[in-house]
Amino acid sequence: MTQNLAHRDRLPPDLVTLLADWPRAGWSDVPGFEGLAAFWLDRHLGFRDLMSGLRQDAEHMAEGKIDPNRWQGRLLRGGEQLVQGLIGHHQIEDASYFPAMVKLEPRLARGFDILDRDHHALDGLLDGFVTSANAALQAEDLREAALAFHASLAPFERQLIRHLEDEEDLIIPVILKHQMG
Repeated sequence: MTQNLAHRDRLPPDLVTLLADWPRAGWSDVPGFEGLAAFWLDRHLGFRDLMSGLRQDAEHMAEGKIDPNRWQGRLLRGGEQLVQGLIGHHQIEDASYFPAMVKLEPRLARGFDILDRDHHALDGLLDGFVTSANAALQAEDLREAALAFHASLAPFERQLIRHLEDEEDLIIPVILKHQMG
C-alpha cells in the first residue's frame, strides 16, 4: 500500500488500529467529543464545503447559471478562505498537535510522518490551485476559464479529501482516547 497521497486509498491498517476501539460511527457519543474532536471535524467539514462550493460555482459559471461578477467574487473569497485556512491548519498541526500526539501514541509516529508529508504535497497543490484561480479570474472568456478551473480542481479535491479522511482516522481516536482538549 502506497503512502503517497496521490496514490493512497487509505492509511496502512497498522496506523488506524485505534479505530477498532474508537469507531467513526460512535465518535459523537464519546464524553469529551464536543471539545477538540468536534472542532477538528468542523474545520475539516469547512474545507470540504469550500471545495464543493468552488467546484459547484465553476460548474454554474461554465453553464451560464451564475453572474460572472458573482462567480469571480465567490472564487476570490472562497479560494482565499480555503488556502489561508489550510495553511494555518497545517501549520498548527505540524508545530503543536502532531508532536503532542506522537508523545501520547509513539507507535503511530509513522502515521504522523505520512500526514506531514501530505501537508507538503498539499502545499504544491495549493500553489496550483492559486495559479488556476488567478488564471480564471483574469481570463477574457469566463465560461471557458470556469471549465478549465473546474478540471483543475479534481486532483486537488481528491487528494485533499483523502488527506482529511486519513487525518481524522488517525487523530480523532487519539483525541478521544486521551481526552485531549
